[in-house]
Amino acid sequence: MKALIYFPPLVGAILAAMGQVAFKFGATGKNYLSDYLNGWILFGLLCYGAGTALWIFSLSRANLTAVYPFTALTFILVYLVGVFALGEPTSPLQLFGVAIILIGLYIVTAN
Repeated sequence: MKALIYFPPLVGAILAAMGQVAFKFGATGKNYLSDYLNGWILFGLLCYGAGTALWIFSLSRANLTAVYPFTALTFILVYLVGVFALGEPTSPLQLFGVAIILIGLYIVTAN
């Protein structure tokens, strides 16, 4: 039963992270407002829309305190894509912060 509660916000967090990464690809190197009307930005908006629908569905089925911590997972996913797919630099302190967020997410959802 718990998995059914956590699956929609988990997928929603993944979609939100995908949206952020798509925004990054769509915005990189752009200078004019019209440059931002591209496939990557549209894909990012679609990801956010689908994630929002899952979020609303989650709120209709579970307590806000049960599903809201999954928004923190979005930060982790975007961070990991930045480091591993985009080659962005990281530091031990940042990795420690990621670990703290993951531990917090586990603690909040483990009851």
